[in-house]
Amino acid sequence: MTSLAVSGLAPMLEQAANGTNAANTPKKGGHLRLGIDNASSTDRLDPASYVEMYGFVVGAQLFNTLIELNESGGLRPSLALSWEARKGAKEWIIKLRKGVEFHNGKPLTVQDVIYSLNHHRGANSASAAKVYLDSVLTLKATAIDELTIMLKQGNADLPYLLTDVHFGIGPDGSNFDKGIGTGAYVLENFQPGVRTLTRRNANYWDAERAHVDSVETIAYNDSTARIAALLSGRIHVVNRIEPRLFKRVSASNKINVHRSKDSEIFTFPGLSDRAPFNNQDVRLALKYALNRPQILKSVLANIGSIGNDQPIVPSNRYFAADLAATPYDPEKAAFHWKKSGYSGKLLLSVSDAGFSGAVDAAQLFQASAQKAGIPLELERVPADGYWENIWLKKSFVASNISTRSTADATLSLFFAAGAAWNETAWNNEGFESLLRAARAELNEAKRTQMYHDIQFLIAGQGSEIVPVRSDGLDASRANVGGFTVVPGLAMSGLKVAEKVWLES
Repeated sequence: MTSLAVSGLAPMLEQAANGTNAANTPKKGGHLRLGIDNASSTDRLDPASYVEMYGFVVGAQLFNTLIELNESGGLRPSLALSWEARKGAKEWIIKLRKGVEFHNGKPLTVQDVIYSLNHHRGANSASAAKVYLDSVLTLKATAIDELTIMLKQGNADLPYLLTDVHFGIGPDGSNFDKGIGTGAYVLENFQPGVRTLTRRNANYWDAERAHVDSVETIAYNDSTARIAALLSGRIHVVNRIEPRLFKRVSASNKINVHRSKDSEIFTFPGLSDRAPFNNQDVRLALKYALNRPQILKSVLANIGSIGNDQPIVPSNRYFAADLAATPYDPEKAAFHWKKSGYSGKLLLSVSDAGFSGAVDAAQLFQASAQKAGIPLELERVPADGYWENIWLKKSFVASNISTRSTADATLSLFFAAGAAWNETAWNNEGFESLLRAARAELNEAKRTQMYHDIQFLIAGQGSEIVPVRSDGLDASRANVGGFTVVPGLAMSGLKVAEKVWLES
């Protein structure tokens, strides 16, 4: 296997906080029950529609991507056996695995891959991952098992982008909402916002995985109910343990907590293409009005770190360590608020769907802002439909960014002009120029400097407010074996269903 891609994410701290898994030898059989948050009645099975964790976890059961992330943050072959860069990473040759079948019995071909990637391309695509393929010139079958991707400009990180769960592969011409993929589990029943039932794919190509007979993925949007279900044994695995409950959950000898550093970035994005967030002094006033250490202690129980208004995390090798977080300074906040000339109220729309503890964090933000004379008001909104009806629609909301495999993956997805998930409507030509240059730069020193400058640019001029970064906390019953921690991805790199087994 040849890969010229550059990993932008150093291996992160991983640990099972309450001991190791019950055993290292997989067992076959059993019915696995997962409790996952951020499910919605508007959920679909089409990978292009995924917004949050419930869709990610279900989609990873049904569909494979070409490449996966492994437990070290590197690349693992999936439907692609190898990948090789040519012409300064403008041309990528991808060799497909042979003998793979879809759930309907159709053999995997290069045309299926081309159809699936093209599903995210084009002016009418609503896929969040569209931005990752914007530089693609052509997708061409150059042999019976070989795909050649031509790019407008070199991209050394392309293989990392292809690990994104949105790039699940389906049969040529298929309707992705039918859930027919090459994944470890076959769809039995899908009730949006309620539950999904799948059964093991008897013809799955990866003999080392898919241990349980069936998987039930149950919507548990309420954090307290989710943890209660885990503690009582009704659920085997849950995501997003509330940090303030970490000690209580990890104290149980029946539970293993799986912690990954810098897993999520909690944000308060303001849409910079509309008032008042098109005013730089309003942005500065809010950044100085935020008491970040207070939120880290009160909301995260110090399980995380203080954010500095940009999305590259400390464990990423391109992290700008000399970029300090803006301190809480009510006097400077008041100065910039007055200077902005804006006198109206600010409305922050918030739900714990945005991030765990978002409502409490918003209340702390409101109190610290009021000391600076900033009239910040809160609007409590429903968790169901939050990502469809509130996020990217309301001017000022709570949100989160899951850590991506590379700096480019995060910056392109959340800050590139025109990106579907550009949650601050950020559009800065200086940033765009640096992003394109860093993507194609193979000189490590020059690339590091470019990402350094990007972080200062976003933190200094952007309207993304990052109060804290949270470590990821998933949890499983002690009789669940095989759970792993993958840097930047929760739930065993989203592959929890096909990696774990039940001891009894």
